[in-house]
Amino acid sequence: MIILIRNTICSNVLIIEHLNEQSNIYSKDSEMSLNRTNNIKQLAEDELDVLILGGGINGAVAAASLAAKGVKVGLIDKGDFAGATSSNSSNLAWGGIKYLESHEYSLVNKLCKSRNNLMRHYPSSVTEVRFLTTIQKGFRFPVWFVFMGTLAYWFFGRLFTMAPKYLTRNAIKKLEPSIKITGAQAGFEYSDAFLKDNDSRFVFNFITAAAKKSAIVANYVESVNAVRENGQWVIQAKDNTNNQTFTIKAKTLINACGPLVDQVNKGTKQKTSHHHLFSKGVHLTVDRISNDHRVLAFFASDGRLFFVLPMGTKTCIGTTDNQVESHQTAVTDEDRQFILDNANALLELDKPLTKADIIAERCGVRPLAIEAEEGVADWVALSRKHAIDVNKADKHISIFGGKLTDCINVGEEIAEIVKSLSIAMPKSNSIWYGEPADSVKEKFMSAIAEFNIDKLTPKGAIEPLSSRFWRRYGEDAFNLLEAIKQNPEKANLALEHTEFTWAEIDWVAEHEMIVNLDDLLRRRSKATLVIRKKDLDNAKGLEAVSERLFGENAQQKVAEFRSTKDFNRV
Repeated sequence: MIILIRNTICSNVLIIEHLNEQSNIYSKDSEMSLNRTNNIKQLAEDELDVLILGGGINGAVAAASLAAKGVKVGLIDKGDFAGATSSNSSNLAWGGIKYLESHEYSLVNKLCKSRNNLMRHYPSSVTEVRFLTTIQKGFRFPVWFVFMGTLAYWFFGRLFTMAPKYLTRNAIKKLEPSIKITGAQAGFEYSDAFLKDNDSRFVFNFITAAAKKSAIVANYVESVNAVRENGQWVIQAKDNTNNQTFTIKAKTLINACGPLVDQVNKGTKQKTSHHHLFSKGVHLTVDRISNDHRVLAFFASDGRLFFVLPMGTKTCIGTTDNQVESHQTAVTDEDRQFILDNANALLELDKPLTKADIIAERCGVRPLAIEAEEGVADWVALSRKHAIDVNKADKHISIFGGKLTDCINVGEEIAEIVKSLSIAMPKSNSIWYGEPADSVKEKFMSAIAEFNIDKLTPKGAIEPLSSRFWRRYGEDAFNLLEAIKQNPEKANLALEHTEFTWAEIDWVAEHEMIVNLDDLLRRRSKATLVIRKKDLDNAKGLEAVSERLFGENAQQKVAEFRSTKDFNRV
């Protein structure tokens, strides 16, 4: 018995020492790189090789790529990271099957390769999902012809996913009872990829990766004015949390401002070969329609793709696709009715969906890159490919368009361009993307098994703590595990209706640059996308979470959150 106790104690000591070692390494990096106040001070003091304007997917991967390759890089965003287009997508990483119709085979080949790359390097976050597509009678192409397109798509995807499968009407109904087969010809299944968390969380993890490689990042910092002086960019910046201004100096400036690229370029007097057109996309969240984790794909009444998407315990439906003149747009009654009407026409539900069934909604614009000399373009036919314009004399780079699927290519291309501008890149061959090595994950899962932390998973959670922690926090999950080991109450649910534990809230408070509750509940997680506003406003633990995040400003932050009329964000 004495020997057994001694061995058990020794085993636990070794595990704790391992976790402490991991915790010290990862916490040190994070504290050095993800403290907002310190980063703003450092931005004002240091001369950068590159400053990136915009913390959406394009800016995030540019920062992660450059920082890993040894470039001294900074990134600022006038709002929160992934605050606009990059937090309003369909949460898909897809190879662009619809571009087969416009014969953009090179683009489809590139996007399929990029999708496979994401799935290969982010297996916990980007996973294969089956699309069940129903073709209605009178569709512009025969079903067999469209199915042949899915086979071609599978080959463009290098057979990386499950093979497409042709489905009769009865087979569709058997697989998915919620589909209305009246008026349907037939259909098929094929595969693409899906983000298990939300798009903005995926973007933020690139921000984290950049910060851990010494990138200096800060949200809610705006470039008020930027001029080229004496061979460098001088940027007048403003901290939007307190209106204090300071100066940032950088050899190279990258405009990754998404929908605002043209506006920012006008301010810096940059002439570019491309500019943007805008397409508005709206998604509505309702209670779960399908019990299976698959995407239901249709062609809406206007002939464009329409999705019924899984979102945790809820369902997301949409999207719209309307050209708009400005990036400043919002959900309209017409948008809502279009989505509800199409859902009701295509689905066999216990009762028709109405506005009262909408849990949350989101609206964003897709910036579509167009060459300047094209003038007026057929915006419907424009693909979501990216374009990068370079002013070598000014060392200025503008990123137009783009998709989350293609983000790794954007990061690699930006690194090559920056290198061509004579910016030193001492680690040019560094791999900057992907989840931690399998050996690190194995150590984490081994530690989880030793401590049996999953038994502490809060009641009602849709997955165990181990997989959730690893997917969302990567190597930093060691710190959460250690916090729970030291105090098992840290595994308790912090905020009603969500899955946040107190260990996570403690970590987020110190390391994720949360400025307001919307940062936490809309962009670091998808809480506001799947939980009704009134439920979150009155959720047990909201004040306590706010106090942990904001201290003496907690009540003000709660009041601001509750005063928000809806979750529409642009």
